[in-house]
Amino acid sequence: MSQEVEIQKEGQYDLAIDAMGGDQAPDIVIKGLDFTALRHPDVKILLIGDETKINPLLHQYPNVSAICTVRHTSISVPMEMKPTAALKLRDSSLRMAMESVAKKESKGIVSAGNSGAMLALAQIIVKTMPGIARPAMAAINPTAKGDAVMLDLGANVACDSRNLVDFAIMGHAFAKAVLGLPHPTIGLLNVGSEELKGDERVRVAAEILRNSPLSDQFYGFIEGHDITAGTTDVVVTDGFTGNIALKTGEGALKLVFHLLKQVYTSGIRGKLGYLMVRPGLERMKEWLDPRRYNGAVFVGLNGVVVKSHGGADEVGFACAVDVAMDMISHGFYEEILLGLSKINAAEENHQQ
Repeated sequence: MSQEVEIQKEGQYDLAIDAMGGDQAPDIVIKGLDFTALRHPDVKILLIGDETKINPLLHQYPNVSAICTVRHTSISVPMEMKPTAALKLRDSSLRMAMESVAKKESKGIVSAGNSGAMLALAQIIVKTMPGIARPAMAAINPTAKGDAVMLDLGANVACDSRNLVDFAIMGHAFAKAVLGLPHPTIGLLNVGSEELKGDERVRVAAEILRNSPLSDQFYGFIEGHDITAGTTDVVVTDGFTGNIALKTGEGALKLVFHLLKQVYTSGIRGKLGYLMVRPGLERMKEWLDPRRYNGAVFVGLNGVVVKSHGGADEVGFACAVDVAMDMISHGFYEEILLGLSKINAAEENHQQ
């Protein structure tokens, strides 16, 4: 196993991993990193957590041991702990991972731990990027045309027009870095597609985007059905609406699978029908596998911060690590800074 050196260099690690975050940590974390070791053999990971629990697992997974340096702490943030209480745990594995990013020792962090504590610690320790008022939570969703990015998904319940513009810039950069789209299109979620629909904040945000360097990529207003239709590559909204839309979509997906199961187990005809359509259903199940979309990202921070679902298995956790690695390798942070500078310059010229 790698041993931690005395003097840390800037950017020495690609990722700081909270080994103790999640419902089944550290087992799932180590098993997930076994996939990471195969996909990213040159990655350097700072694994933070209780070495009495981590080391026996590393002996079972030598590929993980080869890419990790362990930093010990016996303190972890419980999943049910309030963010204010988590802030007081000075030596928790989650806080130490955040501090590693803040000190630029690591380029990013992945944790399956307490999401509220994670956002609070990220804002206080990693801090927001210059020019960004609030970080947002972004994630990838399946659509009829492929994958799309949606934000905010709950970090900010109330937003003003400038927040929405920032989300558009960050979502655009996310789609370029993670989805590999050279010119992703942007849609602003609204109650109608007409220009006069919606409240003042969404209309002002739309006006700014129409007169910005992102004007060619700005589609305009989109409605709820456009999310799954894949009308745009990026869906921008406030955290209140975004969280409801996300969970409504998840519920609808569960309902579809529940109804399909009822149809194909209702009798002999149903079972025979299932045998005929089984290959297609298996492909659909693989395409919609929630593990593929694991890894919500807190965008707008001075570093990559990825939140894995607390109940994710090793495949899901590995996917969250993949998202973080894509963001690091494709210059996500620099892309946001460039987008902000262009928007600000365009606004200044428009006011003159």
